[in-house]
Order: sequence, then structure tokens, then C-alpha cells
Amino acid sequence: MPSVGVPPDVSATIAAANDRSPNTAAPRNLAALMRAASAPLSIREIAAKRAQTGGPIVAAAAVNPGGVAPGFATQFCDVEVDPETGKVTVLRFVAAQDVGRAIHPSYVEGQIQGGVTQGIGWALNEEYIYDAKGHMENPGFLDYRIPVASDLPMIEPVLVEVPNPGHPYGAKGVAEVNICPPMAAIANAIERAIGRRLTELPMSPPKVLAAIDAHEQA
Repeated sequence: MPSVGVPPDVSATIAAANDRSPNTAAPRNLAALMRAASAPLSIREIAAKRAQTGGPIVAAAAVNPGGVAPGFATQFCDVEVDPETGKVTVLRFVAAQDVGRAIHPSYVEGQIQGGVTQGIGWALNEEYIYDAKGHMENPGFLDYRIPVASDLPMIEPVLVEVPNPGHPYGAKGVAEVNICPPMAAIANAIERAIGRRLTELPMSPPKVLAAIDAHEQA
């Protein structure tokens, strides 16, 4: 059974502080509990004394993990732009990443595809819209447009395995690395398609159509 120990010096400090407290019996009971806790207590024993402390049982911990390696990814895509509406359709998407050692390759591919899907949403659809008074007009998923399966092509992951020397199994993180590149890849593809560079996200149909009209008038 796991146990929790309180160093004697910490226990004595807390006990002395509580002995000077003008409060009622609860702090003094806590001081007694802390004195007794100079030896390790099991979780069961701590829980049994919970009523004496007058409060909940809490704990905190921190970790500084080592062996984390940077992630590298590159992506490219083909898009189709409707010149009448400005709608952008992603026809093909390839995402390559240095994944370290792919311990479970199909899971790694799914993480890459999920990250790309989020990036496509940021690139083309996702946007907060406010009225003149600062009230959000699209607070729900009915109006806050996120990609669904019918919006997406088959995302082709390419796993480049360069083991991470700082990890016991050579693994690296794979999901977050793939969220950012889609914006740039899609912007490049749109520029190649319409001859105009978009510099604001999302590259939604009204913005793309405005860019097409500006290019034709130039």
C-alpha cells in the first residue's frame, strides 16, 4: 500500500504554528496529527483521520521530464479553388514527420492525421465572429465551423524514424508538431491556384473570393 511521510522538522514547524493559533480544536488536532505523521502513514490511515483536520485531503507533485526531443515535420497539399464562391477544397494532403521510433505505427499515423485535421480547420474555417457590441455570434459548433470527415481528403502520413537518443525507446511526440504546417502549406497552394497571397486566417471563402476579385482588377 502506498504511504505518505512527513519529515519531522516540517511536522514540528506546523505543530508549533498551530499551538500558537487562537483558533478552535481543529488546528490543534491537525498539529497532533502532524506530530504523529513523523512516521509514514498509509493512505488508509490518512483517510481515517480526515475528520480531525477539518478539511479535504490534498496533494501536489511536479515533474521535469528529461529526454524530450524537438519535433520536425514537413507537409504539402493539392487544393482546388472555386472561382465563383472562393471555396477551397483540399484534394490531397501528405504529412511527413521525424517521429523518433514509432512504437505503435498505426497510432502514430492517427496522431499525425489528427494534428493535420486541426491545422486544416484553422487554415480554412475556424474563426470567432463578434458583433458591434463585442458579443460572440458563433458560440456553438453549429456556427463555429470545424472540419468533418466530408471536408477532408485521405491524409497520407509518412513516418521518418530517427530514434530519440534521450528516450529509452527512442520515441518522440507526434501530434502537436503537425498542427501548424497546414496553414502555410494550404496558403502556398492557394497562391499557386489564384496568383494571390493570403496573409490572414482563416482563408475562408469570402476572403479567397475577395483576393480573386482583387487579382482580376489589378
